[in-house]
Amino acid sequence: MRNSVDFVHQECDRTPGRTVGEWKTKPTDRFVLKWIKINISARITPRLIHLKWLRPWMITLCSTTIGVSAGVVFALGSGLVAGLLAACAQVLDGVDGQFSRLACMQSKGGAFLDSVLDRYFDAALVIGLTIYLIRLPVDLPTPLVLVTAFLAVSGSSLISYTTARAESLGIPLGKPTLASKGTRMSAIVLCGWASILWAPAPIVALAYLALHSNIVVFRRVLLAQKHSDLP
Repeated sequence: MRNSVDFVHQECDRTPGRTVGEWKTKPTDRFVLKWIKINISARITPRLIHLKWLRPWMITLCSTTIGVSAGVVFALGSGLVAGLLAACAQVLDGVDGQFSRLACMQSKGGAFLDSVLDRYFDAALVIGLTIYLIRLPVDLPTPLVLVTAFLAVSGSSLISYTTARAESLGIPLGKPTLASKGTRMSAIVLCGWASILWAPAPIVALAYLALHSNIVVFRRVLLAQKHSDLP
């Protein structure tokens, strides 16, 4: 299976500098996300490549639907099931890109759609997680949870936005951040699973998203000021 898939990719992608097997990840993939794609998503994708009717956007839509469903399940009070659904969605999110590269179906429109739907996925999870925490029969101040949720949603979205914006402006951001999508999603998944042992565990994921992502964004703003033409 692996040899046949690598052969298809070699025939498809003749981009200079690329080697056989690079269909598994993108150059921008970091840390946790890269591990998920290489060790899990790449085991699924070759089994789908021979389905002639399948298109990358179908996988993308399926991933987003499962991800949004995870947010709904979180809101209904099941952190464990929500974590499982979010994990499945994250794996499929790696499959769509791998499939598009193997099947020679890469497109700017597909990449744009994937980025847009990822934001819905992220927002649905954070909103669902927030509702889950508010509904818990424990003493968590609702205003504090809502403020933390706002920072988590804003920070998570701004990680992707500032990355794209900096690239378009030619502003170097330095070393890759640990606040990547894979890390953020893993925090939510693990805390969702941990809720069976300690119900308020998802508050840890929410706090992490609010703090780490916004610290990274603030650092990027400071870096960008060094490239400003204004005093």
